[in-house]
Order: sequence, then C-alpha cells, then structure tokens
Amino acid sequence: MNNNASRRQVLKQLAVGSVAMAAAPLAGLAKNSNDDDGMYKLKGNINHSVASWTYNFLSLEEQCQMVKKIGFTNIDLLAPKDWPVVKKNGINCSMCYTAGKISLTEGWNRTENHGWLIKDYLEAIPLVAAAGYKNLICFSGNKNKMDDETGLKNMTDGIKQIIGLAEKNNVIVQIEVFNSKVNHPDYMADNTKWAIELCKRIGSPNFKILYDIYHMQISEGDIIATIKKSHEYFGHYHTAGVPGRQEIDDTQELYYPAIMKAIVETGYTGYVAQEFSPSAKEKEDKIKALKKAVKICDV
Repeated sequence: MNNNASRRQVLKQLAVGSVAMAAAPLAGLAKNSNDDDGMYKLKGNINHSVASWTYNFLSLEEQCQMVKKIGFTNIDLLAPKDWPVVKKNGINCSMCYTAGKISLTEGWNRTENHGWLIKDYLEAIPLVAAAGYKNLICFSGNKNKMDDETGLKNMTDGIKQIIGLAEKNNVIVQIEVFNSKVNHPDYMADNTKWAIELCKRIGSPNFKILYDIYHMQISEGDIIATIKKSHEYFGHYHTAGVPGRQEIDDTQELYYPAIMKAIVETGYTGYVAQEFSPSAKEKEDKIKALKKAVKICDV
C-alpha cells in the first residue's frame, strides 16, 4: 500500500462533503510541446479514460481540461451530480455511479441491502441512458462469513430485479472485481471465476465484469490468458502498477503494452481507465505520469 488515498477513503470523504479541489490553472500542459510534456496523438485502438478519484487534487473542471489536452475525452467513476460539468466540457463519463449510497463493503450479496440498492439502481439506470452514457458500476460487498454460493444466489436474485430495465435502456451494469489480499479484505468478488459464474447465472448481455488488472494480478495473476479466455464477460478495464498501485512504468511487474494488445485482439471497443495513484509530489509531475501511462497503453 502507498500513502495516497484509496478509492474507499475518497468515497468516505465524498459521503460527508465534497473533496476540496484546487482552483489554480493547469500547468505543464502546453499544446505544442513534446510527447512527455504536451499532446500525444493517440492511435485510436484504445478508448482511454482516467478514474476521477485518482486525480482529485484537481477540480473536475480541471480534470476535463487535463484529459482533453492529453488527447482523450473520458473520465471514469462520476455520479449524476458531476455529469453537468463533464457535459459542459465535452467529456464522456465512461463509468457511472448511482446518485445514492456508494459502498464497496455493503453490496448486492446481502439481501438486507437489496431494498436501497434496487431503488437506487432503478432510479439511476434511466438517468445514465438519458445522459447518453452506457456503464453503471456495482459491488458485491464483503463476505462477513458468507459462503460463495449464498453470495452468488443473493446477488443473482437482486440484480435480476434491475437487469430488465438495464436491457431496455441499453445500460450495462458492471461488477468490479477487487483483490482481498491487500486493498479490500473480505471482499466477495475477489476472483474472476466467481464473477463469471455470476454473469452466467444472471444471463444478460447487460451484466458484465469490470476487470481491474491491478486487482486481479494480485488475486490470481495470469492476466493475458484470462483476457483471451474470458473477454466476453469483461465490459470495462482498469489499470495500475503492481506492486503499489502506482504509475505504469518499468519498476513494476506488469507489462501493459502486451496486455493492451491482448485486449485489442479480442475486438474490445469499450474503455480502459487508468486508476493508479500518482506517486509524484508536484501537480505537474502527477499529470505527466498520466500522459506517460496513456502513451504506454496506446498500442
């Protein structure tokens, strides 16, 4: 683990009030400088995005400026309250939250959560569609001594109560897989086998897996073989360096150009969102880290 805020910590902050955002204009984003400091012309094979929470030292308005100047137009993990800002800036929300409670630990695997979850998702699905977006995230929640089969049954029963509306609205509900070894102890959907079985039981093209490469490298490894074998169940990808969840570079064990090539070869046309915590201290260096990661993944 590094010293940067985790997504869970950021979500807790957002639950009690908005995170303080910097208002200073972006530095280090000259339009006509070299690839490291300026715009990189993307090849068009990968639809790049970035998880908003990882760059929350910038306001959302500044994040929009940042991604456009790097050369892509997608930001991940935004709630309905954020959409007017990105729309104003011509940016797409590549993965949406509901407008209600967001919990990584209290999820669909427990029937006592179904009441508020079903309400939130039945409200969110039409909003996502009306906004012109496609993807809506969900979470299994923690086991709390629950066995995997009970979790599968409970989550299947719950999701089936919203998936028909998702199909009608052309919205894809996606369960994110996390590692339970380092970052999310006791999380139920901590491996692809369980998540794929869930997809099979729900039996809808509008329910897929958000395959987080960082998390699954820690949980089970075998990333490229898994993508090649099971890509039909994957509707979205997240990246980060292993170990440490920091920049994609030559200090970590994953070779992202090969992983991205494997994704492209499956015919995938969705989004790949950078979700690393930049380790640099200076704002300009954090932004350069995102540019570098996008360039490395642009195969």
